[in-house]
Amino acid sequence: MQLPNKLLHDYRRLLRLINSGAVFTAVDTETTGLSPETGRIIEIGAVKFDSSGVLDVFDTLINPECPIPASSSNINHITDEMVASSPVIKSVFPDFMTFIGSSILVAHNAPFDLLFINKELERCRLPPMANKAIDTLNLSRWAYPSAAHHSLQYLAHAMNIEVKDAHRACDDARVCSEIFLRCIRDTDSVQKK
Repeated sequence: MQLPNKLLHDYRRLLRLINSGAVFTAVDTETTGLSPETGRIIEIGAVKFDSSGVLDVFDTLINPECPIPASSSNINHITDEMVASSPVIKSVFPDFMTFIGSSILVAHNAPFDLLFINKELERCRLPPMANKAIDTLNLSRWAYPSAAHHSLQYLAHAMNIEVKDAHRACDDARVCSEIFLRCIRDTDSVQKK
């Protein structure tokens, strides 16, 4: 499956984009597996923000209509019991798509989350997301080429960003938004020298 979203790679212009009033939405998913073809989304978290700060938050568990493998529950601590009375993905999408609107999506390892969301949209016979997107994994590699690692949790620790609930979608989205802004701030100061 091809990624329809346009990933932005001109990182030097991101500060200008932020200062122009652009709205971003950091997005994270928790899933039943690693493949969008066979896995299902069990949680979506999103944090909408601009240069002034957080504008809104979206967070919901999703009933995948299949058992959650123990290997997934061991990572995200989401169980079958937790999602049993949660909405199915098709009923979540109208609110989620309204929430993200035309904002620029931000995700750590963006292809993973965007492919999962678009595969679920396809299953629901809905059009794919058309939003532009930024991958903070690649952004952090550009901003900090000598960093030992570029995982979300490693970067959060290195940047003293508080992680409240690792591997839960809404907190990971919040952390991602803070890492994004920090990468832009740090690289802007270097570019001005």
